[in-house]
Amino acid sequence: MLAPQNPDVRARRNVTVLVIAQAVLGAQMPVHFVLAGLAGQVLSPIPCLATLPVSVTVFGSMLSAPFLAGMMQRTGRTPGFVLGAIAGGIGAALCALALVIGSFVLFLAGSALVGLYMSGQGFYRFAAADGASDDFRPRAISYVMAAGLVSAILGPQLVKATSDALAPIPFAGAYLAVVALSLGGAFIFAFLDSPKPPPPVAGDPGVRSRGELLRDPTIVVAMICGMVSYALMNLVMTAAPLAVVGCGFGTGDAADVVMAHVLAMFAPSFFTGHLIARFGAVRIIGTGLATLAAAGAVGLSGVTLAHFNITLILLGLGWNFGFIGATALLAGAHRPEERGRVQGMNDAAVFALVGVASLASGGLMNCIGGDPVAGWSAVNLAMIPFLALAGSALVWLALSRPRTARAR
Repeated sequence: MLAPQNPDVRARRNVTVLVIAQAVLGAQMPVHFVLAGLAGQVLSPIPCLATLPVSVTVFGSMLSAPFLAGMMQRTGRTPGFVLGAIAGGIGAALCALALVIGSFVLFLAGSALVGLYMSGQGFYRFAAADGASDDFRPRAISYVMAAGLVSAILGPQLVKATSDALAPIPFAGAYLAVVALSLGGAFIFAFLDSPKPPPPVAGDPGVRSRGELLRDPTIVVAMICGMVSYALMNLVMTAAPLAVVGCGFGTGDAADVVMAHVLAMFAPSFFTGHLIARFGAVRIIGTGLATLAAAGAVGLSGVTLAHFNITLILLGLGWNFGFIGATALLAGAHRPEERGRVQGMNDAAVFALVGVASLASGGLMNCIGGDPVAGWSAVNLAMIPFLALAGSALVWLALSRPRTARAR
């Protein structure tokens, strides 16, 4: 008698494809986030709008998430991921053209299309969970997130190698490199064999409406914790370089602090999935929220270079546990027929709060107290109400769920 096939064989193959996609295609996001503000300074007619392209990218991701989720629900993952990669390439081409002709409006349009790619990339982690067993699911998500470590290193190196390729036009060469990366990387998804969810059956009581989904405590708490983990990471990370330089350190010191943060964000992903499988998503999310709180406490305790490094390292660790844990909790809380609705709502909500955080970060740093130390303190204090909300929601879920489900 033939032994039954391991149900995770296809899931493992797809995780390999998604890891490669995350490592290669994911490199364009560090390129854009490094250069968008600098390009904004060159192109914007109003200096205070220099970081607007970053916010436009985040909000573009927020608006496109429900569309992409619905598309992938109907057609499968591959067309949605290919569309995202092509949009990223076209967006980068528009950004390069905008730098050539000096158009801030065109640069914003390109940034919005990059946001569509960013939304597609966000679904890689959910695609890793498709068809995976309950045991392999958190590890699959974690492996794909871990590939972000490669893209986080590759992206800045691409910036260094290509930013001046079209001198004296700044940064255009890097955006043209992203065009090649995006359009070439789209072919990676030819190897993806993600299972297409069955279409919902009319009148099926098991397929819930959006309102019913939002009354599911597990889904709501997973969304809240994912939103808070990502938004607070973005809030503090965006402010950190301004605070480091404002407190008298060099731009090289700021770059080192951010690099330590990025390493802390992605390196733990090699074992986060194993921790979730062993201890449950709720406990790992709680650990992540506690680590984010510790980051804020260190940030408030001083402004030496050591304080900045420890704060940003703890911030990365907290994001990793909180966001991956929330993703694993959400992935196990809905049926395949519901994934388009659930994942679209989740990522739209996540990027909405991230967009608000990216706008608020500069305001807190520049408009509170009038100096970098006061601004940095304001940024860290702003974490408190959101951590209280997410922590309270998580405790409520842990206490209200049946005992047999609490370990999930």
